[in-house]
Amino acid sequence: MRRLAATTAALAIGAVALTGCGSSGSGNGKPAGSSQPASARPELKVSGGYVPQPAMDDMAAGYFTVDNTGGADDQLTGVTSDVASDVTMHRTESDMMQEVKSFTVPAHGRLVLSTGGNHLMLMGLKKKPTVGGKVSFTLRFAKSAPITVTVPVEPATYRPKG
Repeated sequence: MRRLAATTAALAIGAVALTGCGSSGSGNGKPAGSSQPASARPELKVSGGYVPQPAMDDMAAGYFTVDNTGGADDQLTGVTSDVASDVTMHRTESDMMQEVKSFTVPAHGRLVLSTGGNHLMLMGLKKKPTVGGKVSFTLRFAKSAPITVTVPVEPATYRPKG
């Protein structure tokens, strides 16, 4: 009887150990038996930001990239800046600029704001940004905490590499 109990216990422990070490078999980063991704929230990082020195005293543009390494989309829903009374988000399609309420930051993707495409318009400048200066932006998202970034002011002809 003791030998049967010991053998049964050993088999049960072995089965549990093998189950714990096994893979889900799906190879998709999801836990076994779960339909949720391993990272079910956005993971955002801002890079490559800059403001070209504007030709006018009352408005400027802003550009940057938001990378999302997380498993859920997010939305950039608003932006404020230390140098402007108002910051609006714009999309350019067929050479037409259109104001938008938000931009999607896709899961495992990126939002790129660049010359000729999606961008920010800084209106009602408190002071004109000049080359060598800095501009701060606070980015607000639907799901993620706000992110504050400080970007350089570059010459009007500046184009980032890559």
